[in-house]
Amino acid sequence: MKKLLVVALALFTLNGMAQERNEKRENRSERHEKFKDMTPTEIADLKSKRLTLDLDLTDAQQKKVHKLLLEQAKTHKQKREAYKAKQGEEKTKPSKEDFIKMQNQRLDEQIAMKREMKSILTDKQYAKFEKMKSRHHGKKGKHKKRSK
Repeated sequence: MKKLLVVALALFTLNGMAQERNEKRENRSERHEKFKDMTPTEIADLKSKRLTLDLDLTDAQQKKVHKLLLEQAKTHKQKREAYKAKQGEEKTKPSKEDFIKMQNQRLDEQIAMKREMKSILTDKQYAKFEKMKSRHHGKKGKHKKRSK
């Protein structure tokens, strides 16, 4: 009887945890939709303020980072609009050459961004920035267990 009670309790607990995860996913998709409607200036403002809080940026650093993020947000918006226009015409997957070209372009942009950030930030701030980035990208992959 005790074993049956323990198994039932475990099942109810797991069910509650699964529902909580689904709610978090829904919140994430809602946030993503709101982000789509934002202007490049608003995106750059938010990101630069977050970085200012996390990295304790000076005013000069904050202005440089804001300018860099604004340029990045504008190019992303242009690419998104071009992609939407292209998707409206035809719904085909890109060819292997197009895919490789897009990936190379994306990586080149990331390298340029990294170099710019390295020139703006101090060594300590840059190390913290890289650590923040690696944590963010780790969430996209497999879910890791949290240690308490």
